[in-house]
Amino acid sequence: MQKVKQSARRRSTRIPAWRLTLRRIVRSDAFQYTFLFLIIVNAISLGLATSPSVRRITGDGQVIFDDVIIGLFILEFVLKIMAFGVRFFKSWWNIFDISVVSFSLLPQSGYLSVLRALRVMRAMRVLSFLPQYRQVMQALLDALPGMFSVMIVLALIYYVFAVMATGLFGASFPDWFGDIGRSLYSLFQIMTLESWSMGIVRPVMKIYPYAWALFIPFIFLTAFAVLNLFIGLIVSSMQGIYQEEHSEDVERLRLLVSAENRAIAHQLEAAQLQVIKTLERLEEQVENNKRDRDE
Repeated sequence: MQKVKQSARRRSTRIPAWRLTLRRIVRSDAFQYTFLFLIIVNAISLGLATSPSVRRITGDGQVIFDDVIIGLFILEFVLKIMAFGVRFFKSWWNIFDISVVSFSLLPQSGYLSVLRALRVMRAMRVLSFLPQYRQVMQALLDALPGMFSVMIVLALIYYVFAVMATGLFGASFPDWFGDIGRSLYSLFQIMTLESWSMGIVRPVMKIYPYAWALFIPFIFLTAFAVLNLFIGLIVSSMQGIYQEEHSEDVERLRLLVSAENRAIAHQLEAAQLQVIKTLERLEEQVENNKRDRDE
C-alpha cells in the first residue's frame, strides 16, 4: 500500500511533457538572444522617439512598432510563466522585467504617462546576459546594506556641517547658506569639487578668513574618506563574488576528482577480484593435475 501511495505521489508531481518542452524552448540560446535583440531594438527605438524629426518621419509607424514589441514581451512572459509556474516570480530580474513592461501598458495621456518613459530601463536586462556585467550588478546589490550604513554616516556629517555653515555664514551669504536646505546643496557642490574654491569658498573667506577650517575638513571627510568607503565596499563585494565562484569551481573539481578516484578504485577492486578468481582457478587446476598424477 505504501509503494502504491509513493507511486501515485510521484505521478502527481511529475512535470508534464509540454511544460518540459516549453522550458527547453525558453532556455534555448535562440529564444534568449532573440528577446535580447528585441530589448536592444526597443531601447534604440525609444531613444529615437525623443527626436521630433524622427517622429515626423515615422509618424504612427513608431507607435505601431512599439506596440508590436510590447506584445512580444508579453508573449515572452506568458511562455515563461507557463514553463516555470510560480518559480518564475522567484527571480528579481523577472519581477523587474514585468514591472518595467507594465509601465508600457499605462495610458499615453494623464499623469501616469510619465511612467511610460521608465520602460527604457529594461535595457539594463542586457547586463544579465553577460557574465562579467552580471558579477558587477551582483556586487552592487551585495554592497547595498553596507552602502546604506555609509549613507547614514554621510547624512549625519552633512547635517552637522550644514547647521554650522548656516549659523556661521547664513547672514552674509543667504543664497548659499541661508537655511539648512541651501547649506546642504552648497555643501554637496563643495563635495563634488565643482567650482568649490572660486565659486563658494574664496568669496566666503573674504569675509570669514578662517572659513577654510570648516570646508577643508568637510572635503576630506566626504570627498575622500566617505566616498572611498563606497568604493571599498564594492571592491570587497566583487572579491567576495570572485572567491565564491572560485570556491565553487574548486568544489566542482574536487567532486570530479573524487568521482574519478572512486571509479578507479572500483575498477581496481574489480581487477583484483578477477585476479583472485584467476589464481583460485589456477590453484584448483594445479590440484587437479596433481591428483591425476597420483592416481
